[in-house]
Amino acid sequence: MEVIYCLIGIVVLGALIFLGTALKIVPEYQRLVVFRLGRCIGARGPGLIILIPFIDRAVRVDLREQVREIPAQTSITADNAPISIDFLWYYKVFDPVQSVLQVGNFEMAAQGIATTTLRSVIGGIMLDGVLSEREKINQALRVRLDEVTERWGVKVTNVEIREIIPPRDVQDSMNRQLAAERTRRAVVTESSGQREAAVNIAEGERQAAILRADGQKQAAILQAEGEKQAQLLRAEGYAAALERIFSVASTIDQKTMTLQYFETLKNIGAGQSTKFIFPMEFTSLLGDFLKGRYSAENKE
Repeated sequence: MEVIYCLIGIVVLGALIFLGTALKIVPEYQRLVVFRLGRCIGARGPGLIILIPFIDRAVRVDLREQVREIPAQTSITADNAPISIDFLWYYKVFDPVQSVLQVGNFEMAAQGIATTTLRSVIGGIMLDGVLSEREKINQALRVRLDEVTERWGVKVTNVEIREIIPPRDVQDSMNRQLAAERTRRAVVTESSGQREAAVNIAEGERQAAILRADGQKQAAILQAEGEKQAQLLRAEGYAAALERIFSVASTIDQKTMTLQYFETLKNIGAGQSTKFIFPMEFTSLLGDFLKGRYSAENKE
């Protein structure tokens, strides 16, 4: 009985080992490249895959997009300036069979291709272009890497330069240039502000002068209008006064006028002067006066 139990245990253990090596569960993002007796029979998955133990051999391939870092590499630009560059590159396997059959160590091979491609691309660009045209360099690296890795069943999706370190003297020159540019911008900004301020002041003075001139014009017009009205009123007053004098004078007789004339002569003669003044109309006035007086006595 013990022997039978041992045999049963051995059979069960062998079955478990068989099932463990024969049954494979493949996730959605992976594929199994199966080799049967050394011959590739294609990719299997996803799901449950059954392999023949000791006959089939499977290689797992990840189909997700991967990212790898290329360490800093010293490259020489077209103007013989050494710079240090490191970058990231992204790839995705689109043919799992070719990625296994065409290259032994894909990542190492791709890293070598990326390094040599970087030096080749940087060697054709001037230092200023390397510092200012990162996107152009990224595109060139991606295209060249993709041309090489495409036969391996791999697609390079993106390349991103992470850091560019120029030589020390170039960094010092860039810092001086940056300081000079900032100084220039500050001077330009200050001069622009002063110019705008001067323009605003001149415009304000012009507007103020226009307003003052307009105010003086309106004041002169109002003053002239007031003088005109005052002169009209004075003329009307003089006219009314003359009219009143004329109306009053028309009611005075000749005798009254003569008496007023004598009164005036009396006032003139009251002065300290020793001269005597006799107007030319004195005899006619005297005659009119005497005639009037004689007529009055006769009436009495």
